[in-house]
Amino acid sequence: MPEAKVGIYPGTFDPLHNGHLDIIARGARMLDRLVVGVAANLGKSPLFSLEERVELVRAETAAVAGAVIEVVPFTGLLVDFAHQVGAGMILRGLRAVSDFDYEFQMAGMNARIAADVETVFLMASEHHQFIASRLVKEIAQMGGDISSFVPELTLARTRARLAR
Repeated sequence: MPEAKVGIYPGTFDPLHNGHLDIIARGARMLDRLVVGVAANLGKSPLFSLEERVELVRAETAAVAGAVIEVVPFTGLLVDFAHQVGAGMILRGLRAVSDFDYEFQMAGMNARIAADVETVFLMASEHHQFIASRLVKEIAQMGGDISSFVPELTLARTRARLAR
């Protein structure tokens, strides 16, 4: 019996947007199990707590058909997290050349630390290439309409959070 293909898709997901969901759905089709790792990364001044982000990602990925997706919070080194969940692949989405520079560097560092974990890049679908959580938050904080960038529950929670 072949070994299960397990991958992780890490991120802060603050907030989760449609580009993230696109990479999750496409990545899950390539794997037997996809673990979405929600990073604690407090350095990014998150809009949502780690627990809230995990809850939102779980709710928004529940509708991804035919995929085994787990959502797990994590801290520390990404390759250590990969080993903890039995993943042999780190899945990363790329939007533009500027993403590639950073991701290429990270992939090299991760490969040096854990040669048994491969990094695989997926290009963002053309209608999601410009979406970034930072920009979604900025637009929402200025009262702009983010409904075409985020799924429904995330939209409602973002609006509620900013209304406070």
